[in-house]
Amino acid sequence: MLSEKDKAQLQAKGISESQLLHQLQQLKEGFPYLRIHAAASVEKGIMQASDEAMAQYQKAWEEYTADSSHKVVKFVPASGAASRMFKDLFAYVNSDHDAPESKFEQTFFEHLYEAPYLEVLDAACQRLYGMGIDALCAAGRQKDVVRALLGDEGLAYGRKPKGVLLFHRYAEGNRTPVEEHLVEGALYARGADGIVHLHFTVSPEHRDLFTALVREKVPALEKQFGVSYDISFSEQKSSTDTIASTPEGEPFRQADGSLLFRPGGHGALIENLGDIDADVIFIKNIDNVVHDRCKEPTIVYKRLLAGILVSVQKQVFAYLERLESGNYNMDTLREMLQFVQKTLCTKNPETKMLEDTELAIYLQRKLNRPIRVCGMVRNEGEAGGGPFLAYNPDSTISPQILESSQIDMNDPEKRALFEKGTHFNPVDLVCATRDYKNQPFDLKKYVDPATGFISQKSKDGKELKALELPGLWNGAMSDWNTIFVEVPLATFNPVKTVNDLYRPAHLG
Repeated sequence: MLSEKDKAQLQAKGISESQLLHQLQQLKEGFPYLRIHAAASVEKGIMQASDEAMAQYQKAWEEYTADSSHKVVKFVPASGAASRMFKDLFAYVNSDHDAPESKFEQTFFEHLYEAPYLEVLDAACQRLYGMGIDALCAAGRQKDVVRALLGDEGLAYGRKPKGVLLFHRYAEGNRTPVEEHLVEGALYARGADGIVHLHFTVSPEHRDLFTALVREKVPALEKQFGVSYDISFSEQKSSTDTIASTPEGEPFRQADGSLLFRPGGHGALIENLGDIDADVIFIKNIDNVVHDRCKEPTIVYKRLLAGILVSVQKQVFAYLERLESGNYNMDTLREMLQFVQKTLCTKNPETKMLEDTELAIYLQRKLNRPIRVCGMVRNEGEAGGGPFLAYNPDSTISPQILESSQIDMNDPEKRALFEKGTHFNPVDLVCATRDYKNQPFDLKKYVDPATGFISQKSKDGKELKALELPGLWNGAMSDWNTIFVEVPLATFNPVKTVNDLYRPAHLG
């Protein structure tokens, strides 16, 4: 089935023949639905911190970062282009009407003078058309304004990554999401040595844009916040690309006969995350940033999540050291089991039947894993995955972040469980990826390979099936110890469309 040319292509990408065959099998067979026990809620599975607990965990984080031996990194997936953010404007430019007609088009122009890119857009219009925004709109040439915003001859916002677009207005100069993440890092991820470590995952074609932006903006931010920034970048590894198939399940071949591989989705970034040398890692999407005047809830709750993480980790490490020493009795094991069941929300009905040695082995296996603390927001209609208590391959029940596609919506019972969900996932995580001996976990070992996704796509007018790896905060972290914590909606302000920039959290 594979030619010598195919084998050379696989070798160049770092993909084995067995991986290829396994992926083709997955594309043919699909993935099983996950079995869910319940939607997580504050009654079952989601921590709701009291004022007293908030103060306690904030203090724990302050003490942790005051220790110079601890390294903290802020990890920001930033490879996505902004094309989907401007989907409605692309449709408008290609429409057969000139004046803005749809609600979206009208909103865009009604609020254009609040946009953070107004000045540079006006300059682009002057350069391209010899007229500013006012004159173009007065002449009924709103489409030219949009072309100046999106087109390569203008600002090229239609193909640039979100991270380098202007999002917020400030008197001292407007900021991009990259800059807002740098500011956030200074406010909650600063080390005892005054260094703020940030890591951005970017696309190869956009890397120069990011490095140039950082080089330009970092000096002023370092001076403003009294910190030093250590900023690094990585790209999704070619070896994590996945094969595309025909609808019949055969490898999809391009016009030149070569195999078609596609990026494996954000789940591929588990390898980038595993390469990070840090004790604690914050994860947050590039577009979920706010103006300075709205940052306080974000900072407070990031510190809360981190304080919970290091407090839980401290207890986990103490238990693991006790287990390793052999200095424990049945009462100690029962205390550890209560911790696993109540704090980590991991249940196993068979633990009642385990002898002390068997229970100790079970506890060691369950405790010695990467840890993540995930902020969860009350569901008020926003799209996104949600927190559930789900069954694992070993029949235990643990907290999992699931997408609707992982749940059998044709089963009325499962649909009802999904619809009863009170919270959704805003991708607000704090992680610990080292074990109690200070060795990094091999994160690939904690991925559930049965949690990938298959989507229908097309290439050169031909239909194909695309395979996405288990999502970064879904199946790629399936076997991590997970704690869900309620955070306010004010901490979730993603920019999915250009008009989201007109929401209060993004206006100066």
